[in-house]
Amino acid sequence: MFEVGKNVFLMLRQSSLFSSHVRYISASSNFIFRQLFDNISSTYTYLLGDADSKECIIIDPVLERVKRDFQLTKDLNLNLIFVVNTHMHADHITGSGYLKCLAGCKSIISRTSGAQADIYVDEGDYIRFGSHKIKVLSTPGHTNGCCSFYCQKQEIAFTGDALLIRGCGRTDFQEGNPVTLYHSVHNKIFSLPLNTLLYPAHDYNGMTVTSVQEEKQFNPRLGKTLEEFVHIMNNLNLNYPKQIDKALPANRVCGLHEVPKDLNNGL
Repeated sequence: MFEVGKNVFLMLRQSSLFSSHVRYISASSNFIFRQLFDNISSTYTYLLGDADSKECIIIDPVLERVKRDFQLTKDLNLNLIFVVNTHMHADHITGSGYLKCLAGCKSIISRTSGAQADIYVDEGDYIRFGSHKIKVLSTPGHTNGCCSFYCQKQEIAFTGDALLIRGCGRTDFQEGNPVTLYHSVHNKIFSLPLNTLLYPAHDYNGMTVTSVQEEKQFNPRLGKTLEEFVHIMNNLNLNYPKQIDKALPANRVCGLHEVPKDLNNGL
């Protein structure tokens, strides 16, 4: 098994309709969590950190929001060690390359993604920051290289585009396969404890978090049988992604050739 790497008060609200309680991580906890948003691509970026070691990681950064994200690490007195992508995105350019230049961190992506990175991960690997770690779950179907990341200690998971809130990533381009996606979600994500909070890579309706229990009950696509799910996904008739022709070439090299010209000006 491969392992990568060796307030802050957090409240995680359980959004499941089955439970009205609010789940807290103790004020003495050293786990740092921030959910950030890009309103152009409707992308969520996540910062996870360890308040004791000061190490942190960022999941799914957006190029145009890199200065905001990097400034946050400085505000929280954190050292960004890894920038992680759940998959090779088609709807925005990753901020991985820019963050590598600003912070000296290393980029991480799935080995099967087709993208370049400093470190490649596979099913069962761990990405560590301080005393915390996230486990890599291979969840292909939207793309071959899609991964979800599970933090058992905090009972949270980051599902990328594999599972969205009341939805899922499309399967009509970039190696998409509805059968593969269905099995990925049911075998990997839906097999997590029911109270696990799920944080997707995108949301288009103002939702921020869901849970395994909630999505198993209410997801209008993945709550169906496999045959029904395949029929739904094969008949979505979605528009061609607006940024795909620009995003994919950049994301294959972790955005390095799209680093802004004002890089040397820092923040």
